[in-house]
Parts: sequence; C-alpha cells; structure tokens
Amino acid sequence: MKPLQLFDPTDLTQVHAAAGYAGDISAPLACQWWQAGEAVLMDVRTDAEREWVGFIPGAVPLAWKQWPGMALNAGFEAGLREAVPLGKKAVLLCRSGVRSVAAAKFATNLGLEAYNILEGFEGDPNQQGQRGKKGGWRFYGLPWRQT
Repeated sequence: MKPLQLFDPTDLTQVHAAAGYAGDISAPLACQWWQAGEAVLMDVRTDAEREWVGFIPGAVPLAWKQWPGMALNAGFEAGLREAVPLGKKAVLLCRSGVRSVAAAKFATNLGLEAYNILEGFEGDPNQQGQRGKKGGWRFYGLPWRQT
C-alpha cells in the first residue's frame, strides 16, 4: 500500500488537489505555465485593485466581482470563454487566493481546466496584518507593475 502523499507548501512545483476544480498551485508554477504558453493567466481582482495595488502585464484582467459592492461580474462567463481556448489551462489569481477558488470552480463548470493560484497577488497577512511580505505573486518577484 502506497503512503498518503500530503501537500508540501514548500514545494512550489506541486499541484495540490482541490474539490471542484483542477487544483491549487503556487504563483511560481502558474507563472511558469503562463510564460511557456500552457495556460492563460486570469487576474480576477477588481479593476480598482489592479489600478491601486499593481497588475501583471499580459494577464487577462477579468474581475470575478465588481467594486464597489462586490457584486458578481455578469460578464465573467463571456470573458472567460473568450480568453481561454478549450484545451488550455486557466490559472486564476485574486488578492489572496480566495475569490480565485470560486472563479476556478465556475470555470471548471464551463468545462475548462482551471487552477487557483495559492496566496494570490499579495499573499497572506503577516503578524502586523500587512500583505505582500508573506507569499503571493509579488513576494516571489514575478512580473508585475504599478501605475
């Protein structure tokens, strides 16, 4: 009998099994897939978040929820279908890796191979409640810009 394999958070190349979508992956692995042309990088944060906090050049900006009020984006399905060709992976990124789970489940229900990017763009808050210092896209030094 094979021993149970647990997810190792220090292994940035591992896909972590998830319920309702293809899995959770690290930002470095998502970036690798995206830059190799294996996946479409979907930034599902609000327009305001991308404008104020920073954005990833070349990522598809498609808000899962709209600010203010955080209502679901009525155009999300159409935008997703337009951006991600069948047979290509979708890697979804939000601020911390929570909204992107919901978006990945939604994309999976449309027939796409969708992954959530763990820790999102800004990562988890540190002991002082600050993001950007403990995991996330920016923390790993991956491509991003601020206006």
